[in-house]
Amino acid sequence: MRAWVIDQFGGPEAIHPITLPMPLPGPNQVRIRVAATSINPFDLKIRNGQLPLPVDFPAVLHGDVAGVIDAVGDEVSMFEPGDEVFGWAGGFGHYQGALADYMLADPRTLIHKPRALPFAEAAALPAVFVVTWEALYDRAAIQPGERLLIQGGAGGVGHLAIQVGKWLGAEVHVTVSSRDKAARVRELGADEVILYPEETVENYVARLTEGKGYDVVLDTVGGEVLASCLRAVRVSGRVVTTNSRSMQDLSLLYMRNITLHGVMMGTPLLHHQEYDVFRAALSRVKPMAEAGALKILLDDTFFSFDQAPQAHVRFSSGEARGKVVLLHSDMPDESMT
Repeated sequence: MRAWVIDQFGGPEAIHPITLPMPLPGPNQVRIRVAATSINPFDLKIRNGQLPLPVDFPAVLHGDVAGVIDAVGDEVSMFEPGDEVFGWAGGFGHYQGALADYMLADPRTLIHKPRALPFAEAAALPAVFVVTWEALYDRAAIQPGERLLIQGGAGGVGHLAIQVGKWLGAEVHVTVSSRDKAARVRELGADEVILYPEETVENYVARLTEGKGYDVVLDTVGGEVLASCLRAVRVSGRVVTTNSRSMQDLSLLYMRNITLHGVMMGTPLLHHQEYDVFRAALSRVKPMAEAGALKILLDDTFFSFDQAPQAHVRFSSGEARGKVVLLHSDMPDESMT
């Protein structure tokens, strides 16, 4: 089968095509004929060697996958050949990723794809949706009527957090860096949009929350932004971060009785647990999609499977206006038309 691999850490140029043997599923595995995959920051950090995680070279990258079950192991009962599925199933360590014609996966990292959801959109969702749902529903336990502030509302997690927050009944406020992004997040349902280059945390907290602060603050950016989240949340509020590997002064947690949660994608594969949490979160895609409450932002430029390095260049450029998706040309997807 065809696959794109890296033999060493590096930039997009490190990705190159090779031919690998067709993988055979073990007793508790399924084999997926890959229809589409998308790029996450996690994939770039694996490619660049920026995460303290094992990588077996030659490594096939990408965890997000959508496709069709091609074969199942003897002990697999939840799927059968022909099932359309999506999930986050590999891309580091000894787990082969989705940049290949076929991919082996633990069935507990997949769910059935809703028929109405195109492969491209399904491939764009797993990592970012699961992180978003776990952050807002499982960790923050956000309640109807609460005020939610999303730091970085135009990004992969941020744009879904707007929609999940509204689905859960929150009043959603969003920070963005430009007026163009402000228009996009308003279309997704944001109740208030804050241009953070033009307004201090203290100013918008006073203006929009009567100075009390937000019930929940979601940090999708990390670094110094997490420090601003601690200033924006109310006394006894909740902060959830999905992207913070940095040193922080946490004095405000103690002084203001703040609860801080960290959420990282890939818990099932990293720690071999919480498969049920992962699948329960991803299963929420179906009711939201069927209710018309879920809009996935995809970049205007779609890439074929043969353009993996170019797709990584596009993602790294910062010019993409949504998730960057790669599609297999022999599996047409209606989202391309």
